[in-house]
Amino acid sequence: MPQRDPDRAVADATGETTSAVRRRGLVVIDPRHDSIDPEPDDVPPQYLDWERMLETRPVH
Repeated sequence: MPQRDPDRAVADATGETTSAVRRRGLVVIDPRHDSIDPEPDDVPPQYLDWERMLETRPVH
């Protein structure tokens, strides 16, 4: 699939110009190349446990 096809599809869906979509860096990645993953699954989830934080907070 040529890069212009997904650029045009995203531009049509969002109302942006194709040049704006290209500037933002949308690329089609072949799933067989797992070394290109921009969001690897080995990153731990980011969250804050408010209950634990309140339990360990000193009370004045």
